[in-house]
Amino acid sequence: VVTGCDHASLLVRRDGRYVTVGASDGIAKRIDDLERLAGDGPCVDAIEEETPQIETDLTAPSQWHRLAARLVAETPVRGAMGFRILVDRRKSGALNLFSDKAGAFDTQAAGQAIVLASFASVAINAVAQGEDVATLRRGLMSNREIGKAVGMLMMLHGVDEHDAFDVLRRYSQDLNIKLADVARTVIEHRGNPIFSGDDRSSDKG
Repeated sequence: VVTGCDHASLLVRRDGRYVTVGASDGIAKRIDDLERLAGDGPCVDAIEEETPQIETDLTAPSQWHRLAARLVAETPVRGAMGFRILVDRRKSGALNLFSDKAGAFDTQAAGQAIVLASFASVAINAVAQGEDVATLRRGLMSNREIGKAVGMLMMLHGVDEHDAFDVLRRYSQDLNIKLADVARTVIEHRGNPIFSGDDRSSDKG
């Protein structure tokens, strides 16, 4: 589903504690354990900071240096991404994706992961609220292209999830175009026409 992903897990913060509620294999579970011990990492930070966390090369990390050293020494993983999932008002979680190849997580992979995280959030909340399959499907489809566009803007322009989404929202309002249509334009043009330097600076300021 996500290009370059070899292992995955779902980490949930419950009553102040982090619990792995699902893991593809022992490697993903081990990484979650190491993050809990370290108190930081892509999965934990995705929940705490409420923004996507991406480290494409753990052999030359830009953050989490001690954790990265342990992951490289103790696991085959060389890249990691974490995306926050809202479970309910009391619990939040993170979709955690790991690659055995450094540099495997690119713009395409980030976009796919954001879509997957959006699907998971919608599905979890729909089930909790007792919504039917048709309602769930409509919610998932409306999020798909928006998630891809947000991922592209994040990777191409160095902004966080909130700023990227705000750019889409503002263009949608200013041009009176549906948000999904704005997202399609971003995807078709690889994020370049819609996002100027002025937009990025205003979002950050």
